Order: sequence, then C-alpha cells, then structure tokens
Amino acid sequence: MKVVYVEKKYKAAQRFRSVVEEKLARLDRYFTEEAVATVCGSKQDKREKLELTISCKGLVYRAEVTGNNNYENIDLVLPKIERQIIRGKQKVKADRRSAPKNVGYEFLEEAPDTKLADVTKKKTFNLDPITVDEAKDAIERMDHSFYIFLNAETGKVNVLYKRNDKKYGLIEVNF
Repeated sequence: MKVVYVEKKYKAAQRFRSVVEEKLARLDRYFTEEAVATVCGSKQDKREKLELTISCKGLVYRAEVTGNNNYENIDLVLPKIERQIIRGKQKVKADRRSAPKNVGYEFLEEAPDTKLADVTKKKTFNLDPITVDEAKDAIERMDHSFYIFLNAETGKVNVLYKRNDKKYGLIEVNF
C-alpha cells in the first residue's frame, strides 16, 4: 500500500511516519498493491487531527479523529477504517448469498454490525434552476445543513452544505 502524507500546520516526524506505515501494513491483507492511503495530519489550537483515507479500485474508506496527539489518533482511526472495510466485504458476501466467515481482525475484537438502518422517509421534489447565492439564502431560511438544487449557471445538480467551520461547501454532480 502506498502511503501519502498531507500536512496542515503539522510536521509529521519520521518516527510517526514509520509507526503509521507499520500499522497500515497490517491492513494490506484487505487490499491489492495499488491501494493508496492518504494520511492528513493537522493541528488545531492544542488538539491534533488525523484523517485517514484509503482508496483502492474505486472504493474509498475514510475516517478522522481529533485528540491530544496523532500517535494516539492513529490507534483510534484504524479500527474505524477496519470496521468500514469489514462491513463492505460482508455486505458483498451477503449479496452473493454466502455467509461471512469469522476471521481474525487486526484492530477490532469482534465483527461490526452489518445491518444498515432502514429508509424511513422519502421525499420527492422538482429542481428549479437557481444560483448558488439563492441556494445560500434558502439554506439559511430553512435552517438546514444542506440544500440540493439545479445550478442555473452550469445546468448541473449541486449540493450546498454547511461545513463545521461555518463556511459552505458545494458538490457538483456529474451524470
């Protein structure tokens, strides 16, 4: 697995890099050699944030943890990633009508619950073309965390969402 480091207001020491690579090597059994792990370390005030994204063959697994230091954070983020991997593999096996085997896990004591929540509500609505500024107004008026709209400028479906830093993010959907 190839490991890429992204540092934001944080300089990863060589010792930290070797610890991360050693621990990520334990996940190699789930992936082929073409897998890429992106480790993003950042510092926010006195807290350190670690984001781990693993992508392989179109599948993406992502988790993030904030704590006192990133040496502790790597031990917290790896079980989250492994849980996502196992859930995904068990779901594929269930779709094939074969029971998942109980294998040894690297960072988990037991298999995660693979049952996903049911869809309890469904909404349907028409998309009228509006601008991004009009979508910002709508998201504030409705006090929602996201808004789906047809962008009048590009003609594409967009999702406008509020970020944790109180700014907006925009997702543009391609068909």
